[in-house]
Amino acid sequence: MTMTADDVARIAHLARLELTPEKAALFAPQLDQVLAYMDTLGQVDTSAVEPLYSPVEHAALTRPDEARREYSRDEVLANAPETDGQFFIVPKIV
Repeated sequence: MTMTADDVARIAHLARLELTPEKAALFAPQLDQVLAYMDTLGQVDTSAVEPLYSPVEHAALTRPDEARREYSRDEVLANAPETDGQFFIVPKIV
């Protein structure tokens, strides 16, 4: 399948993207190349390859989950645009 500028414009519309006709014409051959490469990859025999979620084997680094106080209330509230001295004041959302 060959991507046309109209195809790109239709996809951009579905994705709620504004695209000029010049950009659609620019992206059409690029997307066509991507799809052609996906077709090439789809023809590779992977029946003997075991599925994996990541090509990198690494252990997840974890830390103990401990509650700790790193900042005082005054330090935290100093970053807020508006406070009452004890809590953040935020706009009412209804």
